[in-house]
Amino acid sequence: MTAHRRLLGWQDRRVSEWVFFMHPPRDDFIATMTGAERSAFDAHAAWLRTLLADGVLIVSGPCLGQVNTGIAIFEAPDEDTARRVVADEPVTSGGYMRGDLRPYRLGLLRGRDR
Repeated sequence: MTAHRRLLGWQDRRVSEWVFFMHPPRDDFIATMTGAERSAFDAHAAWLRTLLADGVLIVSGPCLGQVNTGIAIFEAPDEDTARRVVADEPVTSGGYMRGDLRPYRLGLLRGRDR
């Protein structure tokens, strides 16, 4: 069992979804990142790959255009656990973007719902 699965306590618990918004400090953030910001995003990509491999991450990516808000939707059984998951995120914990965690309900999903 991976560390994230142990942290999240997957055994016999109702799983809920969480959305984590990452708000950039300026417009056109992706195009204007500094070296330090790019390094933090390399660590961010590794963090996301780990969550995906652990079966925690559902979907993630940036909004395109002038405002590059990042979005990650993941599973966690409760708010405390969700907060522990995002506490490890390097871009927001490093102060490069502002994080905003909210409960989320996956309503309709192509391939699952009709």
